[in-house]
Amino acid sequence: VHFHSHPFLDRTSQEKVDALVARLTRFQYASRLYLVPFGEIQREVVLGVPPPYRVVIYRRLMARIAEQVAQKEGALALATGESLGQVASQTLENLVVIDAAVGLPILRPLIGMDKDEIASAARAIGTFETSIIPDQDCCTLFTPKHPVVRSTVEEIRRVEAPLDVPALVAEGVSRAAVREYAFPPARAG
Repeated sequence: VHFHSHPFLDRTSQEKVDALVARLTRFQYASRLYLVPFGEIQREVVLGVPPPYRVVIYRRLMARIAEQVAQKEGALALATGESLGQVASQTLENLVVIDAAVGLPILRPLIGMDKDEIASAARAIGTFETSIIPDQDCCTLFTPKHPVVRSTVEEIRRVEAPLDVPALVAEGVSRAAVREYAFPPARAG
């Protein structure tokens, strides 16, 4: 599942994730990518949530949308590329708050790796060059200057209360575009 903010931002993040999924499909022979337009959902968060809490709320909504997609696909867990402490939303406190939004376990295989270790792993599987292409990801849209780094579940639930969370999640799931990948790629003609 990839979240993007087109048309608020350009399509670079979608093109980048398309190339990454195509590359990773070599290791599993078939993939399905859900592209979720997240800009309108972010706008609703901006209208109802104080700036410091927005990134954690975005992440909780992303987890909920991904969980619905996972359930539709019969998956037993979510997996992310988060690494502990790399950005404000990835403190242990905030990860606990994000996890509390869903019932499925969230696997984080990169959690204890630093930037150099992650880059080395990306080089080993052939995704590094694509990964470093600059893009406008949805997390850069409406990002506050000083995001909260130590939130609590109680605090975030209170801040999240004015939002119609089920409607926002349903919007994300229903508007997702789906792309299929196979390896080797099908030949044209």
